[in-house]
Amino acid sequence: MYGTSTRRVFGARCAGRSVAPGPVGTLALRRRFHAGVPPSGRRRRPISDPKSEEPGKPGDSGKSRESGKPGDASGDRPAEAESPPGKQPTEAEQLRALLVQPAYRRALVFCAVIGVPVSLAAFWFLVLLHELEHLMWEQWPHDLGWSDPPWWWPLPPMLLAGVLVGLIVLWLPGRGGHIPASGLHAGGVAASALPGVALAALAGLPLGAVLGPESPLIALGGGLALLFRDLVRAPATPQGTALLGAAGAAAGISAIFGSPLIAAVLLMEVAGVGGPQLFAVMLPALLASGVGAIVFTGFGSWTGLQTGSLKIGLPAPSTLDTGDVVWSVLMALVIGVGIHWVIVGGRYVARSVSAHTLRTTVLCALGAGGCAALYAALTGRSPSDVALSGQTTLAQLAAHPHAWSVGSLVAVVLLKSIAYALCLGSLRGGPVFPSLFLGGAMGALLAPLPGFGVVPAMAAGMAAASAAALRLPVSCVVLVVLLVGNSGTVPVIVLAAVVSFVTVELLPQGPDIPPFRAAARRAPRPASSRP
Repeated sequence: MYGTSTRRVFGARCAGRSVAPGPVGTLALRRRFHAGVPPSGRRRRPISDPKSEEPGKPGDSGKSRESGKPGDASGDRPAEAESPPGKQPTEAEQLRALLVQPAYRRALVFCAVIGVPVSLAAFWFLVLLHELEHLMWEQWPHDLGWSDPPWWWPLPPMLLAGVLVGLIVLWLPGRGGHIPASGLHAGGVAASALPGVALAALAGLPLGAVLGPESPLIALGGGLALLFRDLVRAPATPQGTALLGAAGAAAGISAIFGSPLIAAVLLMEVAGVGGPQLFAVMLPALLASGVGAIVFTGFGSWTGLQTGSLKIGLPAPSTLDTGDVVWSVLMALVIGVGIHWVIVGGRYVARSVSAHTLRTTVLCALGAGGCAALYAALTGRSPSDVALSGQTTLAQLAAHPHAWSVGSLVAVVLLKSIAYALCLGSLRGGPVFPSLFLGGAMGALLAPLPGFGVVPAMAAGMAAASAAALRLPVSCVVLVVLLVGNSGTVPVIVLAAVVSFVTVELLPQGPDIPPFRAAARRAPRPASSRP
């Protein structure tokens, strides 16, 4: 039960001998025992024995007697107790010390509990958006006798969207959520801002805004998590707020992407875990893995030799060739520059909206609707190709890329880019799905190049465009890989994402988005000089 040194001291006391000259020596030895450092120099777990502390001895204190009780926060520190003096605890020890804290375990359980209502709220929010979009762009045109909406169809709903979103931004707390041109933001919003975020998304997205629902879902998920915490009167600490906000945002965003993996990776990058060092270490590893996959695949196909793999018998796509790799890298440069200037254009629009909110918001919404109307008039296709987020149209483009003429692809890329920039700075939503559609459309447009295939072209285009818009290369790689469902295109997806990300980081980043200006008020009338 006790160590050798402990038995030696107890035996000395029983025999009536002194272990040190005077009480100071006894106190020093007692302190060494309670610190877990026996005379032999080996570290031991702190021990506690009621006999080792006698009342009236020098150094007797309540803290010394109770420091070894099980469950006591001051005595139960295995990570610190096992570390030699003067040595910092390793990351594994810090993780163990975190996991043994009851507060952290309670936070994990609470995150699991709030994941249920947050996911349900996100599900019904997406259902409502989908039903409103279906009603506006399919059901009503069919009821009025059109197979597709007429060319002028986007103008009235976008006018209404501009008015509603402008009023919400002006009058409701939270200004309808984050401005899409500023990118994705981790965490939630205050409980008072939740109605404005939901109403701004419902007022803009189904009516034709060229944005996706991911940013409102992140804000609503994190905000609902913090609201539930306040309802149960849980303690609000900075660490707990950040943890619950990220957990709620991940639960909400996983509903739109259909995968908890994408939500976890996306929130990790959005929250900036690791800071610049994360990107400095991650980019070379990501790039090297993509190049290694190309070399390994190509060398195996040239020699016919096998080294063993993790394949389970699913059908594999055709092997990538030199044309796919070269064109993917060159296309990533072009797409990265193009999408970057679309985002910069959205920042300039946001600056204009901050000065004159309602008027500029309405004009920008009408401009986006005009782009959709012009596209329908020029191509004879549905204006919904330019309007809306492009999530549904992207699936149609991937299933039937040859059904689109070259003129239609050029028109949809140019006009949707303009509408995208206008909506980024004025309305409320997310930047993910419009960038994915633009990348896929540009990939389909460039697929006829010599040695280029449609599947790798669209996959690399989506990776390059999303990485340029979001500046989250790992999340974009994971998202595009799961969307494509084709492991054979992973190397060009990785290369395109890294090349596009590095390219846009070297370009001018455009203006900062200023805060909204307060409404100008009439100056007070001067006081009358009459008595």
